Amino acid sequence: MPSTQSIVVGYDGSVEAGRAVRWAAHQADLRHCELHLVHCSLWPLLTHDLGPVEGIPDSGLQHYSEAVLAEGLDHATSAAPQVKIRTSLLYGWPAEHLRRAAAGATMLVIGSRGIGGFMGLLVGSVSLELAATSNCPVAVIRPEDNPGGPVVVGVEHPGNTGALADACALASAAGVGLVLVHVRRIHFSVGKPGGAAGESLSTSRALLDSAIQTAQALAPGLDVSDELVQDSSVPRGLLKTATDASVLVVGSKGHGLIRGTIGSTAHAVLHHARCPVFVSRHAAEEPKEGPAPPP
Repeated sequence: MPSTQSIVVGYDGSVEAGRAVRWAAHQADLRHCELHLVHCSLWPLLTHDLGPVEGIPDSGLQHYSEAVLAEGLDHATSAAPQVKIRTSLLYGWPAEHLRRAAAGATMLVIGSRGIGGFMGLLVGSVSLELAATSNCPVAVIRPEDNPGGPVVVGVEHPGNTGALADACALASAAGVGLVLVHVRRIHFSVGKPGGAAGESLSTSRALLDSAIQTAQALAPGLDVSDELVQDSSVPRGLLKTATDASVLVVGSKGHGLIRGTIGSTAHAVLHHARCPVFVSRHAAEEPKEGPAPPP
């Protein structure tokens, strides 16, 4: 299992993946940790002929895969020359290999594919699968880059300290502010003003105040602010607040009975955010064995 002080990033040769590699290298530089660059080749699943074409130097599918990995390494070293980088060329489905490579890592970083097809949906199937099944936090990198912008984290309910801790770590490493956002859901009726959907204003305020205290305890000296937003959609409220964010952090509810699922807020944010999205995932504790059930 890799060290927890490592960042794993996948590279497939695309523009989006190059952006992800550079972002991951910068994060590794800020955190003084190793970067593990992974390229997954599907060619062995399709053909056994990976060797060079006779008479043509530097040809063949094996050479192509090695060249893609070398290109990813160039992206990483140009972004953070001093970072220690380890590379792996693996064969098979990317989601499976990247999930295994990132087990126990600080984070897994991937590019966002899937632009086109459906207007407004900006995340590809591999990105979405990893965000829903990884045992470590997953950063999905977007085209918009606001390196000096604040880290924005959604605070949906008491006790989501995992997302808050990840947001504090990101903001502290980058030297930027942290904005805690709670979206107070409202509903609208024809001819009537909007009203809160089951949550009092004092409850919302208390939730944010508690989150601020937790953030200040986790990262003393960090510039922490909060916003209480009213909207009929939690994801939309978060996205509106994060227009200038460097990273938008959301929690995940993917450790329930159905593996491979994430909460509706994280799912919607992944599809529509323009800035990098950090899905706070952490390995669930193994259930303790209890007494045997009666026969």
